[in-house]
Amino acid sequence: MKAATRRRAMSPARRERDERGSAAIEAVFGVPAFGLFVGLIIFGGRTASTDEALQSAAAEGARSASIARDAQVARIQAREAAVASIANQEIGCEGVEVSVDTSDFGKPPGAPGSVEVTVSCRLALSDLSVPGVPGSRVMRASMSSPIDTWRETAP
Repeated sequence: MKAATRRRAMSPARRERDERGSAAIEAVFGVPAFGLFVGLIIFGGRTASTDEALQSAAAEGARSASIARDAQVARIQAREAAVASIANQEIGCEGVEVSVDTSDFGKPPGAPGSVEVTVSCRLALSDLSVPGVPGSRVMRASMSSPIDTWRETAP
């Protein structure tokens, strides 16, 4: 009789402490949440590294354009430098566009001026499969550099 009483006394306590299946429930909610968290970290990292790469490319383009002798050569050199910078960094940008503002090249030598380069591209994000993250994102960066005031103009 002691054994029967003992079983009845332990049964309710065991039922309260029974955690069978709790690991499966935790996995059902925890694994997708962790995956989403990792996806958002990757999204932030890609966006930040692409922004930094575009700023670097725009700075290189502006620097190259600022030492040119005329506006046409400045535009060509800026585009070449910016595109080469993006290609070297392998950031996965599609549709790279480079615009160069060379309006200050009309000033006479000795007058201060600057050249501005804007680089933009479409960053592919569709492989992340994170809800709320678009399939791609257009990113853009601009930099300016002072024009060499004592440049020689082409004859």
